[in-house]
Amino acid sequence: MKKEVEIFNNYINRRRFRHTPQRIKILDVFLETEGHVSFQELYRLVKKKHPEIGLTTVYRSMKLFSECGLCSEIDFGDGVLRFEHKYNHKHHDHLICTKCGQLIEVVSPRLEKMQEAMAKKHGFVSLSHKLEIFGICSSCYGLRSPAR
Repeated sequence: MKKEVEIFNNYINRRRFRHTPQRIKILDVFLETEGHVSFQELYRLVKKKHPEIGLTTVYRSMKLFSECGLCSEIDFGDGVLRFEHKYNHKHHDHLICTKCGQLIEVVSPRLEKMQEAMAKKHGFVSLSHKLEIFGICSSCYGLRSPAR
């Protein structure tokens, strides 16, 4: 967690923003939370530990964490913006069930190589990417889930 705070502090210094204890408290709570968390969910978690911190402060802090590369903003098509850890976490893609909302994280080195090859073939320098496949999970579709 020290490295993440250092990354954030360096970003704040470069942008000449103010250092506030509230931002570090929010960062600590976010880093303790795994998965895909919305503003509202994170705000509830922050509020439990730090009742003095408001929703706007959480919102603005998460935008800063995203800008400095500590988290990714994700929209799964349900109108709720979520965040997940980015720094020191393996890249992954998502399968999203549009019926029940189930989310499956997929790590595929083969898919990553294909994406890199596609960019190279077209003379494209990829800076980042995300793959989200929307569909219906096996439970909702009435199929047995394949063995993993």
